Amino acid sequence: MRGILLLLPVLLLGACGNTTATDVVRVMVWPIPIPDGLFETSEAIPQADWDTPGGAVRAETALGLSLGSRRGIATLVQEEGERRMWRTAGGVVVATEGPRIVATAGLREVVAATRFDGIDPLTRIGDLTDTPVSGARVVDVMRSETDPARMRFGLRLNCRVSAGPAEVEDTVLVRETCRGAASFTNRFWADARSYAVFRSEQWVGDGLPPLVIDVLGPGSAPTDFITLPR
Repeated sequence: MRGILLLLPVLLLGACGNTTATDVVRVMVWPIPIPDGLFETSEAIPQADWDTPGGAVRAETALGLSLGSRRGIATLVQEEGERRMWRTAGGVVVATEGPRIVATAGLREVVAATRFDGIDPLTRIGDLTDTPVSGARVVDVMRSETDPARMRFGLRLNCRVSAGPAEVEDTVLVRETCRGAASFTNRFWADARSYAVFRSEQWVGDGLPPLVIDVLGPGSAPTDFITLPR
């Protein structure tokens, strides 16, 4: 079993100066609600953000995020293997492991932790077919209100994951239908040759719409999102 605790409230407090341990615990228990203007809507990623010392361009230095009518760009702030942390200018934090969201912060409802039973099927997209395989995980979610009754821990999700060709050429569409503590369907679009996921729609809490994530290229802006059939 792989445990993941990636809320990373320190990122939300870093701009505040003298962050204390008490501050960190406070954000972990009472996440910040969504203020107006949380997602930036017009700023493109500067070219300098994409340059590496060797002159190569990193493929995943920013993500386009879309939550309902809100859109924004999250830049990479931390990376350790497949585990990465992304942050928008307005303070939304998304933690990913491979293509999957495993924690969020700065939203009305947040995913505080994700723990897998066995291997996440998304790590083996090339082996998936139209015959569903099972995958299970346990998540902890919290609301921004201070009422402890709104904090839910150990929510089990039993999921069925399958893959097949998408309507877009050279693209694999992975569907993950989950039941249990919550009912939803995640979608992941991957390159049919490399199986690298370049777009996804993922559940981030019952009180929120699916979070759409697009891997952005140099100079991309949120309005550059492509539309894929479901």
